[in-house]
Amino acid sequence: MKNTVPLLIMACCLASPIQAEVTVSSLFTDHMVLQHGKPVVVWGTAQKGEAVSVSIAGNSVSTRADAQGHWKASLPALEPNSGPHQLVLEGKNRITISDVLVGEVWICSGQSNMAFSVAAANDPDLESLSANYPGIRIISVPQVGTQQPQDNFQGSWETVTPESVKNFSAVGYFFGRQLHQTLEMPIGLIDNAWGGSACEAWIPRRVLEETGQYGELLEKWDTLAASYDHEAEVAKFQERLTAWQVKAKEARDAGKTVPRRPRPPRNQLAGQHRPANLYNGVLNPVIGYGIRGAIWYQGESNSGRAHQYRDLFPLMIDTWRKKWGQGDFSFYWVSLADFQDEVTEPAGSNWAELREAQTMTMSKLPNTGEAIITDLGESHDIHPRNKQDVAKRLVRWALARDYGYEIVFRSPLYQSHEVKGNRILVTFEHVGGGLDTHDVRQVRGFAIAGEDQKFVNAEARIVGTNQVEIWSDAVTDPVAVRYAWAQNPVCNLQNREHLPATPFRTDRWKGITEGIAK
Repeated sequence: MKNTVPLLIMACCLASPIQAEVTVSSLFTDHMVLQHGKPVVVWGTAQKGEAVSVSIAGNSVSTRADAQGHWKASLPALEPNSGPHQLVLEGKNRITISDVLVGEVWICSGQSNMAFSVAAANDPDLESLSANYPGIRIISVPQVGTQQPQDNFQGSWETVTPESVKNFSAVGYFFGRQLHQTLEMPIGLIDNAWGGSACEAWIPRRVLEETGQYGELLEKWDTLAASYDHEAEVAKFQERLTAWQVKAKEARDAGKTVPRRPRPPRNQLAGQHRPANLYNGVLNPVIGYGIRGAIWYQGESNSGRAHQYRDLFPLMIDTWRKKWGQGDFSFYWVSLADFQDEVTEPAGSNWAELREAQTMTMSKLPNTGEAIITDLGESHDIHPRNKQDVAKRLVRWALARDYGYEIVFRSPLYQSHEVKGNRILVTFEHVGGGLDTHDVRQVRGFAIAGEDQKFVNAEARIVGTNQVEIWSDAVTDPVAVRYAWAQNPVCNLQNREHLPATPFRTDRWKGITEGIAK
């Protein structure tokens, strides 16, 4: 017994330095890329009140951990293409982060079409064989859905190699590769996409509440949270699994077909649909890191509430920008691809309304843009494999808007229309080298209607470089036109640079998703 106290004292002394160790966010690891031209903001944890110094490239700053043990430091911006540098952090311990480059950093976010990997995209073997880019660095944020803001995650930066690139976002990688090749600069890509995610999951709960517009949606989830017992559901699943195992053995012994194995329950409360879950779990840990902008591929999960997306999507972007504190950084997204069976007659479409809501966002917020891909989808696969061309259309926006390249970067966009007798003349802007058609000379994809609001397929022809004339013998007094207004529109208007025309409608008649709030 006489050695007990000394042993306890020794244990406490050994434990104390561990508790006091300075740590840093997983965003700061070997092979990281820092955004040039912006302050280098670094953060982590330490013992309450502990002094922490941070240094890189001859710059140094000191700070202290707050009452909760969190610290943050800001150093001067660095020049592009400088390095490799060492980032050194010192408190009661020392952390050295090596091979730090300075270049361009982009967030790659959204749902499954952004998460869709290089290994699943077109030509995965060829793409991975050529993926030797030590100047492109990638990091992925694990999927954590929670109502509690997370400060960190498990992950680390990697250089792009044939192996490391396979499971990374295809759109993100192809976007970054084009930037790297064009700018001749290091590129950092942060992927936090989550398949099936809803837009509201990427927005803080308080922000949704303060708008006063999403009460029904929040109430639905609050009701579920009050009644759902995941442990009880797991227990029921175990009972079903045990019963299945008995039946499966009996079926095998009798040479019969084995019944389908029961699926384990998914905890919706910790998933990618619940409001604020992804903001807290996969976005909050990276907010504040220096970036140039974000690319986004999402909308499918919100198509049933497309009219709501008109306000929800801009709210998300605006919130991200405010929380990041880096001004109105660039935000470019992918408009929904063509999907499902083609239809022969004009009809309402929730995907068309979602595309419309996406397009509206460009007029609501600065430094935004969309890539139109109504020609790149696959009717029976919501995940089109051609992610190379998707990335090219996104990167045109970045090269033109962020890096000053004089290239055509946006699709033709409806500007105005004029009724002339039994015809409607539509004028487009952003036509590049002029309007053109894909595949066949006949212009396809237009519908026309009179005051009865009944749309019929229309004839159309290109007039000059930026106008299309639309008519139908079935409509003598037309008042409205729609273009590519379907889940999977049959349409072929484009500019001479092969960027498809943006789907649109001239009417403001009630859509099929208006009034749907949850």
